[in-house]
Amino acid sequence: MPKQDMCEVTIIHEDVVVAVKKQLPDVTKVAQIFKALADETRLKIAYALTIEDELCVCDVSEIIGSSTATASHHLRFLRDLSLAKSRRKGKLVYYSLADHHVNELVKIAYEHVIEEGEKSGESG
Repeated sequence: MPKQDMCEVTIIHEDVVVAVKKQLPDVTKVAQIFKALADETRLKIAYALTIEDELCVCDVSEIIGSSTATASHHLRFLRDLSLAKSRRKGKLVYYSLADHHVNELVKIAYEHVIEEGEKSGESG
């Protein structure tokens, strides 16, 4: 661990620790969201749904280069975590992101990567 990341003395600021612990929510469900989006395929699907508001399973399978069964599995996973929603139109099932929060979360993550790349001189 770099020396700059370590304190040279151990001092617990008890008032700060108590205040933060009182306000710290249960992060279990939030961690599940990040775990779901940590999968590159699911993140690709989520990002595709920020570009196109709604996609059918067949289109998603083409976008991610998989079978419709695999695409359907990933979409169902996102839906089960309330990251995506679905609607049936005849024999087709269309998916979209659950709400603007999910849309913003995905976009902000990509913007962060692009900005960090620009800072370090990399291309996005």
